[in-house]
Amino acid sequence: MNVRGRLIDLSEPKVMGILNITPDSFYDGGRHNTVSAALAQAEKLLTAGADILDIGAYSSRPGAADVSAAEESARLLPVIEAITTRFPEAVLSIDTFRADVARACMAAGAHIVNDISGGTLDSGMFATVAELQVPYILMHMRGTPDTMQQLTDYDDIINDVSTFFGKQVAALRQLGVRDIILDPGFGFAKTLEQNYELLHGLEALHVHGLPILGAISRKSMIYRKLGIKPDTALNGTTVLNTVLLMKGVQLLRVHDVEAAKEAIALLR
Repeated sequence: MNVRGRLIDLSEPKVMGILNITPDSFYDGGRHNTVSAALAQAEKLLTAGADILDIGAYSSRPGAADVSAAEESARLLPVIEAITTRFPEAVLSIDTFRADVARACMAAGAHIVNDISGGTLDSGMFATVAELQVPYILMHMRGTPDTMQQLTDYDDIINDVSTFFGKQVAALRQLGVRDIILDPGFGFAKTLEQNYELLHGLEALHVHGLPILGAISRKSMIYRKLGIKPDTALNGTTVLNTVLLMKGVQLLRVHDVEAAKEAIALLR
């Protein structure tokens, strides 16, 4: 993966640390939504060994408050500036589905666009990524965060997700986008049972020949199945991250970096 001329080797799995600067994310909402708190959390994640920081200012949990593009940028840009000043070597991914927000963040020093909509919520996203020539994380989702859980009717979830990826990757390639990472979108427009069906059949997505990102950290597919809360879902997260690694996932997006790094080390 080419990050502003720096190559990140994904032959050994890497860890993406989650930095939510939202007031209402499902697990850590409100904890890091000031610049000083975000900077402190960024330092904690980097010290624990995060290879990438994934910064998000728009909660995608069902029922979350809508945030304007202007507000999303206003939350993100001061944090990007602070992190790039304090930690100039840090690789920053921006969790946004808006092309204009992505553009502003890349101009401020970020490196990667992580789009939960896979290009379906902003028709300008693919062209923007192609123009900027930055790595793009293409996630599978249907609808919007508000409507996605009513859009879970699949003929065959593995095949349907793979078909979506094939179509979107072809469009990106036609525009000249080079670095694409696939995210199957656990929890997005999928029932609990479908999440596990997708997990167990995940190796089929390697047919595209692209890196795969696994993002299951403390999600409802863990805590609802176990009858616990997100706060106590670290053990379940580590178990499923291990499954992801054994199925060839090259990136883990997590709240708990140290545990993910340990899982990778144990499977070397």
